[in-house]
Amino acid sequence: MMGDFSLEGYGEAWRFEPGLGEGRFLRVRDAWSDWLAGREIDDQVSDVGSGALGFASFTFDPEAPGSVVVVPAVVVGRRAGRSWVTTVGDVDSPLSIKQSAPGAEPPDRPRYVGPSHPDWEWMESVARALRLIESGRLQKVVLARDVAVWSKSPFGVRRLLRRLHHSFPECYTFLVDGLVGASPELLLKQSDRKVESVALAGTAPRHPDPVRDEQLARRLLESEKDLREHELTARSVERVLGEVCARLDRSPEPTLRELVNLRHLSTRFTGLLVEGLSSFEVVHRLHPTPAVGGVPRRGAMEVIAGLERIDRGRYAGPVGWFDSVGGGEWAIALRCAQLNETGARLYAGAGIVAGSLPEEELAETRLKLRAMTSALDLRT
Repeated sequence: MMGDFSLEGYGEAWRFEPGLGEGRFLRVRDAWSDWLAGREIDDQVSDVGSGALGFASFTFDPEAPGSVVVVPAVVVGRRAGRSWVTTVGDVDSPLSIKQSAPGAEPPDRPRYVGPSHPDWEWMESVARALRLIESGRLQKVVLARDVAVWSKSPFGVRRLLRRLHHSFPECYTFLVDGLVGASPELLLKQSDRKVESVALAGTAPRHPDPVRDEQLARRLLESEKDLREHELTARSVERVLGEVCARLDRSPEPTLRELVNLRHLSTRFTGLLVEGLSSFEVVHRLHPTPAVGGVPRRGAMEVIAGLERIDRGRYAGPVGWFDSVGGGEWAIALRCAQLNETGARLYAGAGIVAGSLPEEELAETRLKLRAMTSALDLRT
């Protein structure tokens, strides 16, 4: 959900595991087309998010298992005071499926377990990455950390989603197969041939004092290091979209994407796709952007595999929904947690470029992690 638009799925009409490798997005495209073949679609709403659609969440690493695609039996859509229900097959009572979803569990607080590796080891990995950048092997690499928390009872999923949406209304709030979060970064929005994407890179904290907050904003906009990091990401998105768009427009200068606790440098792209491309094909080309991988892409992926020593799972992978005509909306799974029965694993990353300082990058990941730890404390 984002703003006044939301899609909620209940039950399962179809589940597909796309497997491993670079071809997984295209396998989903083909399997989805086969599943739809011969089915009658009665879409009386004819709005974005109506008709046959599904949800998907992909792992960051194409060679890692865990990507999932689900077509719910019932989807409840809402936009600007208007709501609709989509059902697949013979569903006697769509509301009965909705009511059978897990209710609000007793509130509890997250108890800190800790990261997979000590903070000093992560900072040493940042230092090693900086040496690779200085040698010319890389221009940028994103290194992530994880933190585990547990609770006495399962986290209340519905309440957690509401808290995330209330705290970050400008973000994309999502829950797919236990991966929950509020991402600020739009990877791709596609409707017919119109596409939109937002590149985010370069981060600064917010401050409660308005004067100090304005100083931090101005410093981010003037930071040579952050502007260089941002341009690496924006240039990569522009190159990929330029290959698939008949027309592509880019905002002339980075602007500030302002969240409650931090700001990002942001560049927006809008374009008109060439004929016949689905969102799966465009996401296939875009992922991973330098916002979560690095430059050059292949070298950065090798460094991430060697230095992080954690399983990102579906953190930093594409997450979103797709429709029957090739459109959809995909975010990058950031500010998120993978839930389990009585705990969760939280993730955050930082972009490393020349001029980065390990202790400052560690502080940035702590700030990003705070978004989920605060939301998980259901007592407040």
